[in-house]
Amino acid sequence: MHLRVTFVAAARCSSLLAERFEDDRPLDQAGWDAVQCAAHELVPLAAAELRYCSPTPRSRATGDALGYAPLAQPALRDCDMGRWRGFTLGEAMAREPSAVDAWLADPRCTPHGGESLLSFITRIGSWLDTRPKDDGGRIVAVAEPSVLRAALVHALQAPPSTYWHLDVRPLSTLTVAGRPGHWNLRLGAA
Repeated sequence: MHLRVTFVAAARCSSLLAERFEDDRPLDQAGWDAVQCAAHELVPLAAAELRYCSPTPRSRATGDALGYAPLAQPALRDCDMGRWRGFTLGEAMAREPSAVDAWLADPRCTPHGGESLLSFITRIGSWLDTRPKDDGGRIVAVAEPSVLRAALVHALQAPPSTYWHLDVRPLSTLTVAGRPGHWNLRLGAA
């Protein structure tokens, strides 16, 4: 049996320029409004046999607002950013410019004391690859945009540096279909 996993990027909790590493803030008003506008396209995903979410407040709220009643999955959490947690990229760059440059250049680098990009992609890929086939054919998972980027890099078996070239907007979807180690990107309607 082939699986179809649709990831939904959580609605926003701040403006793009104010996004913070491992942001634990709830949805802002613009996020709630965006969920309402996108609901007609995303609510049908609630028919999936399994519905998951990242443990963050914005992922849970997005999933609940769409009627998914998702089960929180710790493996779908954002990348562990160590001492940069709660910083914007600009704040981290202002404090530790050479460390940020190293982190952006080397997917194995952990100057912040947290998780490397490669470890993050591997963790998300492991979650995807361990979905049991007998759990059902369709799965939906609401998570941070960074998780969708990591899932896409894993599914396409792309180099980790590809992660930096992907732009995932809030409430966008990514669908992969197949089986562990053999995923295909599915474009179009989820």
